[in-house]
Amino acid sequence: MPRRHVDRPQNEFEALFAELWNAPRFVDRRGAFQPSVDTFVSGDPPDLTVLVELPGVDPATVSIVVGGRALLVSGERPRPSGAGRLYQQMEIAYGPFARRIRLPADVDPERAQAGYERGVLRVSLPLAERPARGKITIAFEPR
Repeated sequence: MPRRHVDRPQNEFEALFAELWNAPRFVDRRGAFQPSVDTFVSGDPPDLTVLVELPGVDPATVSIVVGGRALLVSGERPRPSGAGRLYQQMEIAYGPFARRIRLPADVDPERAQAGYERGVLRVSLPLAERPARGKITIAFEPR
């Protein structure tokens, strides 16, 4: 019998076990909200684009800072007012968050642009030939 048939039940069991015992992808070890992030390079000239999922976050509470090869996005997702005290199910994480994203290349934060639409923050960082000095806060207007 081929080896893959022998390993199949074990692989399925391991996948089921991981699904049952792992925390959701949006919760870190301390149980705080950790937004999901995508990063990719596109355009000509090339920009590094960072997408951050921030559903339920007031864009006025979001801070974006670039320093070295790191982008820090922070803010807060408040618990909705009128939330009950006796929960049947509780999966959504609330509270302050800070997500540090390592940048794969040097960027020019002075030419960066950011926007917030439908719960997604989009930061465009033009690639640079040499590293920027210091930290720069990026301002943005939500749509």
